[in-house]
Amino acid sequence: MRTIKKIHIAEYRPIADLETYSPMPTHNLPHIDPFLFLNHHGFQTYPPNNNGLPFGPHPHRGIETVTFIVDGDIAHEDNNGYKSVINGGGIQWMTAGKGLIHAETSSEEFLENGGDLEILQLWVNLPAKYKMTEPNYTGLQEEGIPHIKSDDGKVRIKAISGNWNGEKGAFDSLTDVYLSSLEFKAGGKISFEVEAERNILFYVVRGKVSVNGKEVSMRHLVEFTNDGKNIDIEATEDSLIIFGHALPYNEPIVAHGPFVMNSMEEIQQAYLDYQNGKFGIWKG
Repeated sequence: MRTIKKIHIAEYRPIADLETYSPMPTHNLPHIDPFLFLNHHGFQTYPPNNNGLPFGPHPHRGIETVTFIVDGDIAHEDNNGYKSVINGGGIQWMTAGKGLIHAETSSEEFLENGGDLEILQLWVNLPAKYKMTEPNYTGLQEEGIPHIKSDDGKVRIKAISGNWNGEKGAFDSLTDVYLSSLEFKAGGKISFEVEAERNILFYVVRGKVSVNGKEVSMRHLVEFTNDGKNIDIEATEDSLIIFGHALPYNEPIVAHGPFVMNSMEEIQQAYLDYQNGKFGIWKG
């Protein structure tokens, strides 16, 4: 059974009027290679005629972003021509690669009518060999993502990337990253085997669960050691978990603002390239 090293509480870091909690990075947990950053926005209810999400046009290089829309919606637009509105239950996967500019805001309907909002965004590092790959974006509504039921329907796996109980995830990862969301009814149980050399991402979005004998409640992230394979989860309440795993790259990580590279020289080059228009032009 995989040993739990530490359970981390997400730090409260509001962005304008957006309730935001950040389990990673913190002073105690800089990253879990290759998982770099996780922001948990909401849960909150917006009134009619609101300002919505505040993430206007901004660049990225060297990472992938995976966005989990639990409630509400998110309108994506980038300078490669990708544009979508993904609703609650959907997922966005964006490969920034060598660089692009994008905006993440709320739909016109949400701005006008308001409603419940809860969104998580995960940054996944790219290894040096893929940092300058071509950018790409895919947004899928919930019905476009495979779902697997377990424990007589008390557990539902949303297969995002990798293979889950024989079901291929909706997105193809460049680096064999497995990602899922797990929805539990109270009392639901499930077990996974994860090879010891793979690092695990485990974050409780809602509810309360027991994992490998330790109780973990909402807005807590579990840091595991690399000493075993078995992950046993049982929900004590209706719960939602982000669960994934990947091989670490064991490369230098230099992060500055929206760019994550392997050296400060590459970060400086990213800023120069952005300022010189090499990421493209924002036309939104």
